[in-house]
Amino acid sequence: MPVAIITGASKGLGLALAEGLAGRGWDLVLDARTAAPLDEAVRGLSRHGTRVAGFAGDVTDAGHRAELVAAARRLGGVDLLVHNASALGAEPLVELAELPLAGLRRALEVNAVAALGLVQEALVPLRVSEAGAVVVVSSDAAAEAYPAWGGYGASKAAVDQLAAVLGVEEPGLRVWAVDPGDMATDLYAAAVPGDDGPRPAPDAVVPAFLRLLDERPPSGRYAAPALLEA
Repeated sequence: MPVAIITGASKGLGLALAEGLAGRGWDLVLDARTAAPLDEAVRGLSRHGTRVAGFAGDVTDAGHRAELVAAARRLGGVDLLVHNASALGAEPLVELAELPLAGLRRALEVNAVAALGLVQEALVPLRVSEAGAVVVVSSDAAAEAYPAWGGYGASKAAVDQLAAVLGVEEPGLRVWAVDPGDMATDLYAAAVPGDDGPRPAPDAVVPAFLRLLDERPPSGRYAAPALLEA
């Protein structure tokens, strides 16, 4: 069975992606910061009959990243790495004039530095996989200038560029940065409290990610809504 590592997988998009992959027979190694919801997610996903391992920790910790990759190796290797874990930098979001620099550093560490660190840790098994792929979850804030989204957007722009260069440097892999579009997630609720306008559930965009795995287009940046429309 193919093996995927997914960070930020106890809820939201990460859990929805895990459900989609488990339903296709993938074995999973999941990460989240909090143990209780992660354990609940593992129990729920196990109903698919695949092997699921969860590890609570912080993706900015090198030891934790090594633990995730070691667990995937025990399951057979690393065929897919999904870096979904994200930090906003401030909750709720604030304009750049008020953004704590410590918050910006945290967003960069979680969203970009940890992504590269995990790729570096998993690169050997990814290279030997017959269909090795890396997905980093991006945002339209990486490409558009939205008030109060500057710190978060900068961190996502950074991971977009890391993914773009990795795709050139590792031609044997597929490296996709994916903007999932608006979703009803806890992250968005923390970013903009009180904005309860209708937004699609995370599982609505999972088919876009699965399409990438099925069709394996060239490495690059993709928007989930465009993939769904096509």
